[in-house]
Amino acid sequence: MLSQKITVNNPSGLHLRPAGTLCNIAIKYQSLITFTYDGGTANAKSVLSVLGACVKCGDEIELICEGADEQEAMKAMVDAISSGLGE
Repeated sequence: MLSQKITVNNPSGLHLRPAGTLCNIAIKYQSLITFTYDGGTANAKSVLSVLGACVKCGDEIELICEGADEQEAMKAMVDAISSGLGE
């Protein structure tokens, strides 16, 4: 299991478009990919779960990857969030 804290830096947070981008990246990996924010846990492979977390710009989340390809999954997720998820 790997975990890493990262700050969401895209201006509108994880609204529908970046949440969809995040999920599309997460779905490519076999590992269980979740994140914790404000005491709750969200499944990064579910758009509704990501939207339900209500993550805003500047919020810090903790990504958790667990499985056979967890290292590759963590790198892809961190890179995507750092680059603003296409925004």
